[in-house]
Amino acid sequence: MKGIILDVASLAPDDLNLQPITQQLLEWWCYEQSTGQQLNDRLAGAEIVLTNKVAITEQTLKDNPQIKYIGVLATGTNNIDLAAAKAHQVIVSNVRGYGTQSVAQHTLALILNLATRQPDYLIAVKQGLWQQSEHFCLLDKPILELAGKTCLIVGLGELGQAVAALVKAFGMRVVAATFEGHQSQPVKGIERLPFEMALPLADVISLHCPLTEQTEYLFNRHTLRLVKPGALLVNTARGGLIEEQALIDALKVGLLGGAALDVVSEEPPPLEHLLFKPDIPNLYITPHNAWGTQTARQALVNMAGENLAAFLAGEPINQVC
Repeated sequence: MKGIILDVASLAPDDLNLQPITQQLLEWWCYEQSTGQQLNDRLAGAEIVLTNKVAITEQTLKDNPQIKYIGVLATGTNNIDLAAAKAHQVIVSNVRGYGTQSVAQHTLALILNLATRQPDYLIAVKQGLWQQSEHFCLLDKPILELAGKTCLIVGLGELGQAVAALVKAFGMRVVAATFEGHQSQPVKGIERLPFEMALPLADVISLHCPLTEQTEYLFNRHTLRLVKPGALLVNTARGGLIEEQALIDALKVGLLGGAALDVVSEEPPPLEHLLFKPDIPNLYITPHNAWGTQTARQALVNMAGENLAAFLAGEPINQVC
C-alpha cells in the first residue's frame, strides 16, 4: 500500500519526528508542496493521502478511485470535498486538539496587544516619540483594562474553552454564542446567548469556530453594525469567517476598536491583499502561525499517525466522513 504526503513542508518538519506516520506503511512519497496541476501525477497509485492544505476535490477523487483514506493534517477540513469523499467511500479523518495551548496563548497575546496597543507603542519608542515627549510617559493610544469587561467566544469547543479560562484569569466575564438550529452543551461558568444578542455586550470577540456554509462571512456588514462600539475582534480560526472589506470599513469608521487576525481569506496572501493597505487603523496580522509551536506540531504528527493506524486496523477514529 502506497502513502503520500502532499505538503509536508507546511509542518516545518525539520524539528519533528515523522515516524509516527511513516512507520505505518513501507512505501511513502513525501512532497514539500503540491499544486493542483501536479496532483494527479503524484496521487497515481496512492491509496493513503495525507494533506494539510492541498485541496482534494470531487474531480480529484474521480480521477483517483484507488484512494481509500485521506488524513487531514489539521482540524479544519474545508479543503476536502467531504460529500464527494463520502460518495466515493473514502474515509476522511482530521486531527483535533493538537494545538489547543499553542493557539490559546497566541489568541491571548493578540487580545493583550490590542488592549494595550503595545505594537504601536513599541514603534513609537523606535521612532523616538517617547524620547521627545514633554512628559515621562506616552498615552496617546487608548489602553483597555480587561478586568470587568466581557469576552464573547464564538465556538466553545476545546480551544474556545481554553481561551475562556485564560481571559477569566484577567477578570473578564465570558459569554458564548449560540446559533439557531445548533444544540450547545452547557459549560460551567460560561453563559450562552444567541449570537446577535451577544454582539452588543462584548468588549472582546474571539473566533474559534470552523468555516462552514453556515459560518462563512459570519462577521459581515450587518453583524459588524451590531457589535459594541470600540470592541476588539480576534480571529485565529479561518479567514472566511469575516467579510474583509466590511472589517476594513468598520475599523476606519470606528465601529471596531481594533482587530487582530492570524488568518485571512487567501493564504499565503498576495502582496496587494486589501488587508495590507497602510491606511487601515488598529489592525494587527500574524502569518497563520498560532498553531506552530514545536510541541503542537509534534502532537499533530503523533495524532495523525494514530488516525492512520486506526484506519489500517479497520477502526477509524476522528472520522469526519
